Amino acid sequence: MSLPDLIEIVPLETPVRAEVTVPGSKSITNRALILAALADGETILQGALWSEDTQVMVEALSKLGLELGVEPDPNEYCNRKITVKGLGGRIPNTGTADKPLDIFVGNAGTAARFLAALVCLGQGAYRLHGTPRMNERPQAALFVALRELGYRIESRNDKLPATIYGSGARAGRCRVSIEESSQFASGLLLCAKYGLWSVEITRENAEESPYVVMTSKLVEAFPTKGGTFQIEPDASSGSYFWGAGWLLRVQHALPPHPLRRQAFGGQAGPLPRGEGESDISVARWPTSGWQVDAELLKVILGMSPEGPVEPGGTVPPEDGAHLSVPREISRETDLGDSIMTAAILAPFMGRMVRLTDLGRLRLQETERVRALRLELTKCGVEVLEKGDTLTIFPSPRKLHGAEIETYNDHRMAMCFAVLGLKVPGIKIRNPSCVKKTFPNFFQKLAASPPRGLGARILDAATGRALAFEDLFAD
Repeated sequence: MSLPDLIEIVPLETPVRAEVTVPGSKSITNRALILAALADGETILQGALWSEDTQVMVEALSKLGLELGVEPDPNEYCNRKITVKGLGGRIPNTGTADKPLDIFVGNAGTAARFLAALVCLGQGAYRLHGTPRMNERPQAALFVALRELGYRIESRNDKLPATIYGSGARAGRCRVSIEESSQFASGLLLCAKYGLWSVEITRENAEESPYVVMTSKLVEAFPTKGGTFQIEPDASSGSYFWGAGWLLRVQHALPPHPLRRQAFGGQAGPLPRGEGESDISVARWPTSGWQVDAELLKVILGMSPEGPVEPGGTVPPEDGAHLSVPREISRETDLGDSIMTAAILAPFMGRMVRLTDLGRLRLQETERVRALRLELTKCGVEVLEKGDTLTIFPSPRKLHGAEIETYNDHRMAMCFAVLGLKVPGIKIRNPSCVKKTFPNFFQKLAASPPRGLGARILDAATGRALAFEDLFAD
């Protein structure tokens, strides 16, 4: 059986102690697949995410004529060991102007942008297209840069579908704006060495864009002559479990008590966790610095994988739990997609929190700024949307259940499922949309501790408790 169209998350009533594994990073997996295809030799990608977005990339590379092998990963069900035989920048398969080679990219922004740059290295015509939502998402800045390098691109509105005419390496310079998406720059940087391209990235603080930095560091570290490359767990996916761990320790029925401090070498740390408190962590938490969402532990939770860190400012929720929360959290500089997890935690943070620089969220799987405001409001949260900022007010006692529209957005489904672990009556529509990046997410919620949280998940139409095998999104 598969996930029903509408599920209900039953709040956890007893403390949970768990260490959860999460699948590999989507961002790193799809970048690594491109680099492996360009490498001169066989590359083995260990811990690669196996989800809708990465399967789209694997299928596209196979259609381009690359030889790939996919094997199970014994450490994580939704990971794979992927072997790629790189051809040093050569792309075997191509199409003609009359019959371009058709490449489907789904709703994967990474596939759409990275493959647009990659096929320029081929010799012939390629037609890229995606889902209706992907065909609405921006591509213009990337197409402008590729045309500046001398490649021909035909598109009715500088979005997908588009026909790209590859003509191999063409030494040249281009400028690309990352105002709408850093993936434009990442696609160019991944292929720059093989295309003989010099890429100038424009926009204020472009060099510090977290995902551009990730791409640059990955290009430097990747084995260009073949070898083995380990992909770390996805920090965005892990954010839901760290967030759940904190959320489950907030007990608003308790009277407030003074904030306690515990010394860790002169630093202030979180409150000691008692015998009756939840303690949820993510195994093998990434420490490379490549994933901006790994900063969630520091930005929101006031800690690091090795232990507490010096907080910028402490706010005691009503049970006195220690929390380090800036008054403003930026999507550009502080967090990436896990700023959506921050939005779910914000009503419990004890003070007004502003989530800023959210413009790119409007251009992703759905218009996420509007979606967050609408669905949080349904649950009784006071939210103000102004420009590209969401201001979320403390409202824990006003929260109530609601039927959550996910807009076919995997992160909306996962964020509100976390809220359902605390707030009764949260129902998630179209939960299978998590297959985009985390097909076994609901299984992780339901699995018995210490490998899962032990949550009960119901078929909302019948009230039937769903079995573990019913919770995989396919």
